[in-house]
Amino acid sequence: MEWIADPMDAGGWLRERLDDDWSMHHFVPHGFEAYARIFHPAETYGEADAEGTTSSWAEAAAAFDTTLHTQASWQHLVRTPPDGDWRSRIAPDGREFVCPDEGRMPVTQLAAIARHLAAHTTTPDAGCVGVWEGWGNIVGGFVDSSPGLPADLGGDPIHAEVVWQSLHNRFNNPFHKPTWRPGILSDEISKGARLELPDRNHVVFGSAPAAFADPDWILDAPWRDREAEGHGFEPSAQHPSILWPADRAWVMVSEIDFDSTIVAGSNELIRAICADPSVEALPIREGSSLHWDTDDINR
Repeated sequence: MEWIADPMDAGGWLRERLDDDWSMHHFVPHGFEAYARIFHPAETYGEADAEGTTSSWAEAAAAFDTTLHTQASWQHLVRTPPDGDWRSRIAPDGREFVCPDEGRMPVTQLAAIARHLAAHTTTPDAGCVGVWEGWGNIVGGFVDSSPGLPADLGGDPIHAEVVWQSLHNRFNNPFHKPTWRPGILSDEISKGARLELPDRNHVVFGSAPAAFADPDWILDAPWRDREAEGHGFEPSAQHPSILWPADRAWVMVSEIDFDSTIVAGSNELIRAICADPSVEALPIREGSSLHWDTDDINR
C-alpha cells in the first residue's frame, strides 16, 4: 500500500456524491444501483462464559423477541428502556448481549465481503483505501507542552487565579510551546493532505481491493501498530474506513459512528453479499437513515 499525497484527486468524486444532511448519504455516496447494510457482529456471554462468543443481530432479535429489518437499531432491537444502557443488555434467557463495534468489523467478515467486492470490479488489483485520521495515534500532531497547575498555590485565591491565567496565556507564557508527537504513520504522511469529506478527514493509500480478502492484509498496512507489537500484542491495524476500486464500480463505507458497514454498488454485488451466509446483510434503500431512532418496527 502506497500513500497518496493528493487524496482529493483520488477521492474527490466521493465528496460530489455526499449530502450535508444527516441521512446515510452524509457518509455514503449517492449514484449506485443498490446498497447493502452489513451488520457488525455483537458478543454474547452466558452465565458460565468467561469469554464472549460472536453473535448476530438475528440472534439478538430472537432473544429479545424483536424483528431484524433493514433499518433496525441495536438500541430498539435489545429493548433498551429510555434510561437504560444499550451497550450491554441481559436477555430474558439470561444471556448478556454486548453491542457491536462502531466503525469496524472482524477481519474475517471483511475478508468475506472483500471476496465479493473483488469479483465485481474490473480493477481488483487497483484502488484506494481511506483511514479516518482520528483513530488513536495513527497520525502525529502537536500537543500542548505547557505545565499543569501546581498542586499547592499557598491557599491565596488571588494568587491562584494569577498563576492559572499565566499558565493558560498563549501570548505571554514563554513555557507554552506545542510540541510535535509522532504517530504510527510517518511525519510526512501525518502533515500531508487529507481526503476531506463532511465531518471526516481521511489518510488515503493506493491498495488492491482484493488484498482485503486475506485477513493478513494487516501485515502490509502502513498504519499497522508496530509499537504495540513490541510490547507483546498481536499484529493489528485499524479497519479501513472507505474502500473503492479504480473503476469506481462500488464503494464500502465503515463510518466511525455506524454499527454497520454500507456497500454501494451494482444489483448483482448487493445480491451476492446479502445471500452470503457468512455475512449478515440486508439491502437498504438509497436515502435511508441509520439514526438510532428510525427503527419504527421495534419501538
